[in-house]
Amino acid sequence: MARQIKRVNLIILDSVGVGDAPDAAAYGDEGSNTLGNIARAVGGLHLPNMGELGLGNLADIQGVPPVAQARGAFGRLTETSAGKDTTTGHWELAGVPLEKPFPLYPNGFPADLMAEFEARIGRGWLGNYPASGTEIIKELGAEHVTTGKVIVYTSGDSVFQVAAHEEVVPLDELYRICQTARDLLSGEHAVGRVIARPFVGQPGNFKRTEHRKDFSLEPPRETILDVVKAAGKEVMGVGKIEDIFAHRGLTQSNHTGNNMAGVEAIMEFCQLSNEGLIISNLVDFDALYGHRNDPRGYADALEAFDKQLPFIKMAMRSHDITFITADHGNDPTTPSTDHSRERVPLLAFGVHVKLNVNLGTRASFADVSATIADLLDLAWSGPGESFAAEIAGA
Repeated sequence: MARQIKRVNLIILDSVGVGDAPDAAAYGDEGSNTLGNIARAVGGLHLPNMGELGLGNLADIQGVPPVAQARGAFGRLTETSAGKDTTTGHWELAGVPLEKPFPLYPNGFPADLMAEFEARIGRGWLGNYPASGTEIIKELGAEHVTTGKVIVYTSGDSVFQVAAHEEVVPLDELYRICQTARDLLSGEHAVGRVIARPFVGQPGNFKRTEHRKDFSLEPPRETILDVVKAAGKEVMGVGKIEDIFAHRGLTQSNHTGNNMAGVEAIMEFCQLSNEGLIISNLVDFDALYGHRNDPRGYADALEAFDKQLPFIKMAMRSHDITFITADHGNDPTTPSTDHSRERVPLLAFGVHVKLNVNLGTRASFADVSATIADLLDLAWSGPGESFAAEIAGA
């Protein structure tokens, strides 16, 4: 389907869910609604730019009313994959839904696996239980500094996280340790991600740094990134995209460490004249505010991103279309500090995008990958139903 659109700018707002997942109760997330509950908790959100695209038409979001004439297309996506973590959500957006969830470890990792991990890295370990990353370094950071043992923990997601002080375990060594864990965690223990979690500071005042690095499994099938790259087009990743897709399917990458650096990288890529795909993950919503149950901080981050949208629009070329969506929820108003099973928003805008198009509630995140292939006139054999014809104008 040849179109005027030659490049897709896919912005994934990490954890910005809109509630209402049909199977939320099965995940213990009934009532979770990241955007709606944050808005109520802080007395309303000021998101005029996403609002004019139709964000308020998707859910009851205090401060973001519905609009009669949206300046773009809007809808919601429903996750079909088993799971609610970052890798699962991104892979389904890229056309690889998971039928079997990644393994979880609510009681920590098995003793024999941890013994093998210790033998391979040549260091002891502390922890090995589900925990908040900021809390576990408060609990075990001083002992880690004294002993040199790395801190291992997990969460409600399929993750094996290794925390270490940058002055005790240099970054290169921490990354080698995580790669060792990634090699070890295969078969029945093939967790979605191994994550390096470096921190600095003194006991009582430890602080995680932006040198986090994710070691993901490689997608089991071809993603939309692979398809776009194979067609000779550019695939530009921003943020932790390269980690989520195990460095596959990309031609360029800017591994930014925070939202505003991510927005700058998106605009820099938009200013290039090439064709293909820009795919970005803006991580602060999830990492800094969702997992820490901080609705005010989350709200501030949403409003800061919304202020950047006009500049993203100005940076776009006439052949671009931008999609804004998310990978899962993380409602900071609930007792849980883990991700939440929610539907996610879908907003679309660009010179050649029809106005006021209601895309409804889509059956799968994979509709995004099918649509990207359609817009770029590429063959797509993966799942999903394209909505390109509904949004692409003259």
